[in-house]
Amino acid sequence: MEPIIIYIIIGAAALIIGIILGKIIFAKNTRKQVEDAQQQSQTILREAELRAETLKKEKELEAKEKFVQMKSTHDREVMQRNQKILEGENRIKQREQSINQKETALDKQVKENDAIKENLNRQIEVVSLKRNELEKHQEEHIRRLEKVAGLSAEDAKTQLIESLKQEAQSKALSIQQEIIEEAKLKANKEARKIVIQTIQRTAAEQAIENAITVFNLESDEIKGSIIGREGRNIRAIEAATGVDLIVDDTPEAIILSSFDPLRREIARLSLQRLVADGRIHPARIEEVVEKTKRQLDDQVMEIGERTAMELGVHGLHKELIRMVGRMRFRSSYGQNLLMHSRETANLCGIMAAELGLNPKLAKRAGLLHDIGKVPDEETDLSHALLGAKLAEKYGENPAVVNAIGAHHDEMEMQYVISPIIQACDAISGARPGARREIMQQYIQRIKDLENLALAYTGVEKAYAIQAGRELRVIVEADKVTDSDSDKLSFEIAQKIQTEMTFPGQIKVTVIREKRSVNVAR
Repeated sequence: MEPIIIYIIIGAAALIIGIILGKIIFAKNTRKQVEDAQQQSQTILREAELRAETLKKEKELEAKEKFVQMKSTHDREVMQRNQKILEGENRIKQREQSINQKETALDKQVKENDAIKENLNRQIEVVSLKRNELEKHQEEHIRRLEKVAGLSAEDAKTQLIESLKQEAQSKALSIQQEIIEEAKLKANKEARKIVIQTIQRTAAEQAIENAITVFNLESDEIKGSIIGREGRNIRAIEAATGVDLIVDDTPEAIILSSFDPLRREIARLSLQRLVADGRIHPARIEEVVEKTKRQLDDQVMEIGERTAMELGVHGLHKELIRMVGRMRFRSSYGQNLLMHSRETANLCGIMAAELGLNPKLAKRAGLLHDIGKVPDEETDLSHALLGAKLAEKYGENPAVVNAIGAHHDEMEMQYVISPIIQACDAISGARPGARREIMQQYIQRIKDLENLALAYTGVEKAYAIQAGRELRVIVEADKVTDSDSDKLSFEIAQKIQTEMTFPGQIKVTVIREKRSVNVAR
């Protein structure tokens, strides 16, 4: 055990000695590192001082340069301000000189005005004296004239005023007539041109709409199948379609009667399918009629879409497209409503283009202006107001809504296209062949026109010719003068315009003829 202890003691002593030597060596290395760090720090400080000096010199130079620049800029501004001040002083001096000159001129003018006033006062005094003398002479002259004429001055004045009044009335009437004619020629020249061009560029059909539809049959034997046992088939057809079927002695034909063209079309198509199928009984009739109604609704949408596409009207609501399609089966005074709306839309587009307005918007309003005539439900509103309400409901442009509501003057016109729609609607309805007028209404209108002229004094006869578009009035030559004829034609035209409703225009012609007849025997 003793050698082991010795080795341990020797190892411990060696360890202690190693530790002491390590500390001594570490201390030496640490001192050396500290000395190196101090040297480096001194080097860095010297370099920093050098850089600081350099930066200081650079900044001083920059400051001097900026000071020089600012000084030069300040000097320039001072010079400019001084120059402006001098210019302002010069302008003030010039104004003072001009003011002084004006003052002197005004003084001279005031003196001249004073002199003129004095002269005027003298002249006024002279004129007043002369006026007094003239009045005295005039009174003497009037007294002498009264003695000579046997009339007082008031009576003579009354007669003169009456004669001058009649002469002035005749002259004023002739001048008024000339002014009106000239104004019409000038004001309506361009309007006539646009309307004529619009009408000439639009082709339209004549209306041949009726309240009946003739359904042709291959033979009269089919009539029995359509009537059915004890008339049950024909009653079922009438109940399902709302159309009256007239089966008479007309060979190979059945008449469908209804004021609703849509119902007549449903009945016609249903009959066509029933006859082609051969199975005609109440259950089959109801089935075919329902199927036909659905197919016709699809056809209505197709007609509306095709019409909108042909006219270039895009973005319409589906309900408005359906209403446009339903116009195909409506008529107004015998004129097909869809044809009328298409014609109005084309006229509106052309007229708006001629006037430099938006033709697409005008076409849209023209196509939709009568949608109030094909409502789904009955209402107390007029078709113009109802159409405006529907257009507003389905998001149409406010200009289109106003044009629809105002085309019969039931709403105030707020947009430029509104009168265009009204004019084109009148053009489409008033053209020859567009509409059929009921005979009694036509005769009554002609009578009212003639009676209106016969109510005037001196009118002997009155004739309404050219389908009521011209009124010829024959007056008695002994009671009516030439100037009275002009006045009479003007008054009759004005009265017709204010009291009667008529399409287009009415020409009033007053004829005065003097015949002197003697017989030589």
